[in-house]
Amino acid sequence: MSSFPANPVIELCVPREAEGLEDEVLDLFDLLGTRLLSYAVSFGIPVQDGEDVVQETFLALFQHLRKQGSRENLKGWLYQVVHNLALKKRYRKTVEVAETVECFDERPGPEEMALFGERHARLQAALGALPLVDQRCLRLRADGLRYREIAKIVGISLGSVAASLARSMARLERAGGR
Repeated sequence: MSSFPANPVIELCVPREAEGLEDEVLDLFDLLGTRLLSYAVSFGIPVQDGEDVVQETFLALFQHLRKQGSRENLKGWLYQVVHNLALKKRYRKTVEVAETVECFDERPGPEEMALFGERHARLQAALGALPLVDQRCLRLRADGLRYREIAKIVGISLGSVAASLARSMARLERAGGR
């Protein structure tokens, strides 16, 4: 039997003391990677750039933890880094493409599909008409972040977050109820 590690490349690149950190970062990636990608893409950057942003974010997390950085609210920390990197990426690019993937578990009938399509179009139009700050507040809240975390990430006051979410929800309820 060989004494070589199962993956010698990883073994050579990651010091022994960082192996536990690598597992922790990978667990967080499995837990939040898709949501962070969705948030990055909401800035109008292509999915491939969003994937780069998420990769850079988790590399930054690994380095942060390796330097004994704070472990308090890592979820909020990750969203803050994605927010900043996605803004930088968007400003560096001239192409603004966002991809949306929708999955349906069951196939509704033609009437249900037509009604759903109309309601979906109204909600998408209402969501698209919201100011970007309001859209970001909604997305972050939908991902389970608290108002205080949203305020810090977006760079607005706590009261502005509350007002933004209340205003946005009222608009979406009106658009969806017609």
